[in-house]
Amino acid sequence: MAEIKVNSDQEILREAEEVLRVHLGPAKATRFWIALGGGAGDYLQIKETLFKGETVDTLYEKIAEQKGEER
Repeated sequence: MAEIKVNSDQEILREAEEVLRVHLGPAKATRFWIALGGGAGDYLQIKETLFKGETVDTLYEKIAEQKGEER
């Protein structure tokens, strides 16, 4: 009989965070989580996923790009 793997809630949330970060970008993904939960979850853990590998400069560039500005 084949085994069925059921993901835990935490695994699903981590995957959703990654999808949102990749497709929306860190700023929009953060705004989504704020609008959705209004404080649900641990921001210190979520921010590690949302901003992984980001610097102030890369975030600035992404924000400027979304606003249609040039640096």
